Amino acid sequence: MRQAVHDITWRVPRADIQVLNPKRNRYVVIISVLNEGERLHRQLAKLSKFLDTCDVVIADAPSTDGSTEPTILKAAGVHALVSLREPGGQSSSFRTGFAYALKAGYEGMVIMDGNDKDDPSALPTFAEQLDAGLDYVQGSRFHRGGQAINTPLRRMLLIRFVHAPLFSALCGVRLTDTTNGFRAYSRRFLLDDRVTPFRDTFCFYEMPFYLSWAACRYGFRTAEIPVIRAYPSTGPVPTKITGLRGHWRMLKPLLMLLFRRY
Repeated sequence: MRQAVHDITWRVPRADIQVLNPKRNRYVVIISVLNEGERLHRQLAKLSKFLDTCDVVIADAPSTDGSTEPTILKAAGVHALVSLREPGGQSSSFRTGFAYALKAGYEGMVIMDGNDKDDPSALPTFAEQLDAGLDYVQGSRFHRGGQAINTPLRRMLLIRFVHAPLFSALCGVRLTDTTNGFRAYSRRFLLDDRVTPFRDTFCFYEMPFYLSWAACRYGFRTAEIPVIRAYPSTGPVPTKITGLRGHWRMLKPLLMLLFRRY
């Protein structure tokens, strides 16, 4: 399989890197965050049960609410904090996180949101799939055995009857939960020179959608696994996707892929 040997062409945002705990595993969970507060801390407490499966890297946008203070993260068992030093969004954070993880020698990367909606109990299954040679593993609350808890009705309808069918048609592979950010990639996939994820065009929500498309269209081994995604039963919905701008940033990658602009 073709792989980029050198990283001289990688476009990675400037970032500060703090290694907080030793590297222990072959796989790493990269969590993109921005001011998630106690939601992140609750999530890290759950992740602490799986630190023998995956290390944890926090890719921070960066936050200004104190939730990613290094002493807090170190105590929670986080391996490293990667903090952007320039404006960026989710994909900018993932570019810095992926670059760090690849240079650190990790064989697979699981990504997830930092707002405590994802149940980390699926991590051993992600690791098993990567061990079996899968290159892209998509978590799905709609897969048999998965659970969609308190998902807002409008969001549920848009995912199941609009986004998932359209995106599946673009990919040529049926996917059921295309906006779910809980997914995994192999090292060889990210380094394949057809994929080239380290580009400035990936700033906001573009990269995860592009990577899903690339994995399917270029014939990599892919699978969906069941996961649990739970929204709070009361209070505001924890999401950064609000207003016309937020929804446009979710729709734009579909149009870009449709017209092969990546």
